[in-house]
Amino acid sequence: MTATGGKLLEEALFEVKRVIVGQDRMVERMFTAVLARGHCLLEGVPGVAKTLAAKTLAHVAGGHFARLQFTPDLVPSDITGTRIYRPSRETFDIEPGPVMAHVVLADEINRAPAKVQSALLEVMGEHQVSIGGTTLSVPEPFLVLATQNPIESEGVYPLPEAQRDRFLLKVEVPAPTESEELAILYRMSVDPPRPRRVLTPDTLIALQRAADEVFVHHAVAEYAVRLVLTTRELAGPTGPVAHGAGPRATLGLVTAARALALLRGRGYVLPEDVHDLTHEVVAHRLVLSFDALADGITAARIVDQVLAAVEQPRISPRRVAEESVA
Repeated sequence: MTATGGKLLEEALFEVKRVIVGQDRMVERMFTAVLARGHCLLEGVPGVAKTLAAKTLAHVAGGHFARLQFTPDLVPSDITGTRIYRPSRETFDIEPGPVMAHVVLADEINRAPAKVQSALLEVMGEHQVSIGGTTLSVPEPFLVLATQNPIESEGVYPLPEAQRDRFLLKVEVPAPTESEELAILYRMSVDPPRPRRVLTPDTLIALQRAADEVFVHHAVAEYAVRLVLTTRELAGPTGPVAHGAGPRATLGLVTAARALALLRGRGYVLPEDVHDLTHEVVAHRLVLSFDALADGITAARIVDQVLAAVEQPRISPRRVAEESVA
């Protein structure tokens, strides 16, 4: 499945990049989240193609897409569904909400109040919704892509640590460069390209299982553990971190590295895969100390220090490939 899956994923990536100009890192991380059965938080200023990328990904993957525009007056039933009374039968019917889709875009998630965020937490963690004592499973595969605007602070509800921890990846989406913005102008201003459907939900589930079978060398697994443990060692009365990353970060690093390796056409994980994903997997799980916040130290800077302090294991790709076959 690795060779066939790599070809399918290459075609799917090509179709998304026909629409999305630049933002290669964002697109790669979105596919990584899908293959790893995780969820992805996209942070960037308005107009950098976050919504368009999510919609394009859903179309290429062949799944149903739903966009939820989060606002302060939203209530949980607006996204999960509700019970509707039928007078003719004197009974209640369950009306599922828009969250019952393969790809759900939670646009401006930090504008929703705590009740809505907690309702979304169950969907993300358990892949199910509870309505009036009835539990409904969401369709598989299931992915939540959430966006938030980093430059607005009025009328927003910052995501609590438990909610951020549910996201496998948090991706910073930068503004396009001059050449990319010119390409956007030519490509999207008159007749935007339309992506071709490459995958199906069943094919995507098979690719997720193929990602589960990607080989992880013991030294690579230890490298992921050391990275996460180092963030906890930085925590202390005088340290820049109040709370380091938990075990979910370790699991996320290895799971995402498996997916990234498959996306890059390999059946085994390299230390570089773990290194490349550390910012997206670990940074948003760190709780910085008051002194660090006062000094303007960011979580990304802490992760840079961790990556510099923890040495990558020196194993050759050929050796890893041979052991994965064995």
